Amino acid sequence: MNEMNLRIPRQAATLRLLVEDRIREAIASGHFRPGQRLVERELCEQIGVGRTSVREALRQLEAEGLVVTVPHRGPEVSSINFDEARQLYDVRALLEGFAGRAFAEQGSEEALAELKQAVAGFRQAARNSDRAQLVAAKTRFYSVLMEGAGNIFVKQSLTMLHNRITLLRFTSMTQQGRLDDSVAEIEAIYEAIAARDGARAEQACRHHIAMAAKVALAVLEREPRSG
Repeated sequence: MNEMNLRIPRQAATLRLLVEDRIREAIASGHFRPGQRLVERELCEQIGVGRTSVREALRQLEAEGLVVTVPHRGPEVSSINFDEARQLYDVRALLEGFAGRAFAEQGSEEALAELKQAVAGFRQAARNSDRAQLVAAKTRFYSVLMEGAGNIFVKQSLTMLHNRITLLRFTSMTQQGRLDDSVAEIEAIYEAIAARDGARAEQACRHHIAMAAKVALAVLEREPRSG
């Protein structure tokens, strides 16, 4: 298992959110793998907080689909099978295509400037090949994209899908050649939105998801299917 410092500063008002974020980040980066048990006592020691904070964070992550409680085993990182992933990517392509078009056609200049910064951040993270930076930068890009689209229901739906796709995101990004392609696809999305070309922005978003799906599903295809 890769070494990762999970400890956080003690700030009572935001402690639960910080614990959630730290565990979510550890799952997204592959530090905690699908199917791995999440033992409360060990998490308390690693993060440096009490059991109440860890328990509350795990409940929230379970609601998001990142954690599942298994009888006689307790909480563990959720797994996602081939068919579930295929369905998730199909819906995500539709919604992100809509978000890209809406951003291009009605997003503010301020949001566009934020998107440009998010793209630059992802490009730099790719150059550094840093796990945590990559996940954080990609998450930031999608957050700005959803905000710029200006549709709260699309944002809610995509947030739920992204929480599940988190289980696969780092797997797909780290396949040979995928990271460079991902950077180029993200840049194409930005360029289409900056040009205020709704149709091109939608197509760029759908293409990006299709390519990510192709890689992630190829990985899952090699694994035994559940069910």
